[in-house]
Amino acid sequence: MIIIAHSGLLAFRDGATKGFKFILPFRATSRRSKYFNPWARQISHTPSLKISYQNYIYDSQPYYMHFLLQEVLLFAVSRLSHLRLGTGDLAKYPFLNEASEYIRLINLDYDEFDRPEMKYIIERSGQRLEGEIRNGKLYENPGRYEIEILTFLVSLMMVKCIGNDTISRKHSLFEALRAEKFLTEDLKRERNEGRRQLLLSKIFYDLFKVQVEIDDEDNRIFKVRVNDYLSRASKFHEQEWKLINRSVHNGYVYLGIDETVRLIRSELSALIYNRLKVMDLSAMPKSVKDKLIVMAPKFVQVYDTRYTRPVSNYPPCIKHAIDEMSKGENLPHSARVLLATYMLFIGKSIDDIVEMFQSAPDFNEKVTRYQIEHLAGKKGSGTRYFVPSCEKLANEDLCFSTRECDGIVNPVQFGHGSRNRSG
Repeated sequence: MIIIAHSGLLAFRDGATKGFKFILPFRATSRRSKYFNPWARQISHTPSLKISYQNYIYDSQPYYMHFLLQEVLLFAVSRLSHLRLGTGDLAKYPFLNEASEYIRLINLDYDEFDRPEMKYIIERSGQRLEGEIRNGKLYENPGRYEIEILTFLVSLMMVKCIGNDTISRKHSLFEALRAEKFLTEDLKRERNEGRRQLLLSKIFYDLFKVQVEIDDEDNRIFKVRVNDYLSRASKFHEQEWKLINRSVHNGYVYLGIDETVRLIRSELSALIYNRLKVMDLSAMPKSVKDKLIVMAPKFVQVYDTRYTRPVSNYPPCIKHAIDEMSKGENLPHSARVLLATYMLFIGKSIDDIVEMFQSAPDFNEKVTRYQIEHLAGKKGSGTRYFVPSCEKLANEDLCFSTRECDGIVNPVQFGHGSRNRSG
């Protein structure tokens, strides 16, 4: 890696990597020089960069330096310091605009992923996807920011190449859940109010134009405008999200940290999903293709066969739940109880029902099986739970009735003739 500095510009040139080339302002590091640049001085006096000078001539004449590839990546991110986000933030939130700017800044070419040192990134991306898609496991341990940003990018490449919409939606939702976990922890642990506001601004406002304010009296409480709250909470089915059950004052809804972050989960998932949809893979790296040859068939086989059973005779509430599941959406607890008890009622086996829930982003086979066995009366008290009534489903916003539902009081009656609701 050779860096040529001349006339106040720093240019990265590398015949091996080609893609890592960009020009940045750089000048002599002497404080006596009229060209003094404290940022350049900081870089050249950073021991970890291991800069070696060759043929150095003071001020305007060319001088040459050699950087290792890793140091170049560090150098690139240091150029983003004016954005005020730390590198740890980029590792946890690789969907941020600053992470995209990092990729743009290093001008990364797809063919560079075929380099030997990128093998770790490819393997890591594959393991991350396999944990999410096959095992429902959320990848929670962030690595160095440059590794996380590239892993995020390669994972998107892989999902895009697989071309299965259910897998795309599930991966997007997992990335949203991962960010939700980190953001909740950061907002709870961070003691610097300015930094908390920065995180809120970069994620809530920059991405979704939602203004979140910290309460003056209790910094554990956040507030959002009523219209911002309603446009998002209206999609939730649980009673606690109803506006009547919230604390509202002077046009603001007051929320805890967990609730505030939960509010944008669907939007964040949609943001990542939309990036997948518009991603151009006209030149897929060979190393990624080779990895997918091994991985993709296992994923597609699972998701292409899961929902092949006809659902035309199911009531609308059950059809809706299955449709949401097939998209990789996270059903509320009450909807899961509805789906499981209905499937038990019509004679589906516990294994079949467990399989239906595998596309849930938080799927855990052991927990899911226990809960279904509990509903079936095979665990716990031995009580078998019946399918919730239409009235209860309506109260929980889980009713999607059509004219065919007229006269029934429970979903199990659907398709068996109408009955008087008062009976």
